Amino acid sequence: MNIYCKAALHQINIAVKSIIEIIDKLEDSDLQKRPTPTKHSIGELLEHITMICRADSLIADGASKEEMHTFYTSASLNTLDEMKEALLNNYQLLEDKYEQFTEDELQQVTTSYWGITYTYYEWLLEIISHLYHHRGQLHAILIHCYAKDPKVPLFE
Repeated sequence: MNIYCKAALHQINIAVKSIIEIIDKLEDSDLQKRPTPTKHSIGELLEHITMICRADSLIADGASKEEMHTFYTSASLNTLDEMKEALLNNYQLLEDKYEQFTEDELQQVTTSYWGITYTYYEWLLEIISHLYHHRGQLHAILIHCYAKDPKVPLFE
């Protein structure tokens, strides 16, 4: 595997492990909490987080807006255990995919349904950013809205 992909996947794995640690500090009743009436609940945010590795990979492969809508609406994760399982499975799918890429394939350019163009390697970097962004949101919501510090290190 490309050494840069290996390092990027390591960073994604750090995020995944820390998200699981945060999930382990929650109760199913926390999933319904909605700190802002017009924004996602903790459960909805977690459901989105668990799907990032797979969803962003599908987008990188050229999935249409309609295909992504179908993907997101078909996901129904209702418990913390289901979310942990989905997060781990979707990370594993991403890792397996990127382990197979050749150097040329990593440099292949694809365009998302909204018009952004990245190489497959850049999509991997985007996935890191996306996971870390939402993990930070979750962490901040728990601390600042619910005084529930999970005491989980977010970086190695």
